[in-house]
Amino acid sequence: MADEYDVSSKRVTATGAVGIGRVRIRMVVVTLSGAGRVTLTSGSGGTTKIDMDFGAAGTYDIFIPGNGVLFEDDPFVATATNVTAQTLFWS
Repeated sequence: MADEYDVSSKRVTATGAVGIGRVRIRMVVVTLSGAGRVTLTSGSGGTTKIDMDFGAAGTYDIFIPGNGVLFEDDPFVATATNVTAQTLFWS
């Protein structure tokens, strides 16, 4: 039997604190208006946990394997170049 988790999500459209506390990010959906970049850190100025470049406009589904990426502090969107919106899924 597979592990079961309560999964939550939040859509963000700007840089800054996400406001969800300590979590494991399991998926990110990013919509871009052109080539861009997303950088997520653990807290403002904290350790970079996710850093992705995208070559063109579009919507990208980023599935994170295993138990996801642990953010010890509230996830912080440090960079969101050409990002229209991103939705973070966590447990």
